[in-house]
Amino acid sequence: MTSHPGVTLEPARCADVHAIALMSRDLIEHGLNWRWTPARVAMHQRRADSIVLAARLGRALAGFAIMQFGEERAHLSLLAVHAGARRRGIGRRLVAWLEASAGTAGIQAISLEVRARNGEALAFYRALGYEEIAVSPRYYDGRVAAVRMLHILHLAQPPVPVWQPPRIDA
Repeated sequence: MTSHPGVTLEPARCADVHAIALMSRDLIEHGLNWRWTPARVAMHQRRADSIVLAARLGRALAGFAIMQFGEERAHLSLLAVHAGARRRGIGRRLVAWLEASAGTAGIQAISLEVRARNGEALAFYRALGYEEIAVSPRYYDGRVAAVRMLHILHLAQPPVPVWQPPRIDA
């Protein structure tokens, strides 16, 4: 569990699944077919290669993120913060927690998709170091374009080489 002034980050609880799915429907998937249903969120909560991360203001669910971990790359599938809780650094804290976890797991990069017309989200991810790598027309529901983004993680520096005595040429 990670705590910041007024915000707590922790793995989502079973009781959060329905609220997270509704947030996805209303804040991310609006105007699209609802794909991140409670059953799908619960499935990711149970998977060993996924994390469903909750952000709380007090006891209230203020935001969440869902990420899957691969061998070298992780994929940030969803991130949302309630409108009334935005501009408090919650989204940044969620991403920072996920990036730190990915780095610890040896993940080299994180990918994601954002609606091409979601300027606020694009600016948010650009500010965090994510770069646009492609545009996928008709990515969402076969009709809405997405921008694919990638962030290369700055992993810990390689270990310092072991000292060796200077070579003496004779």
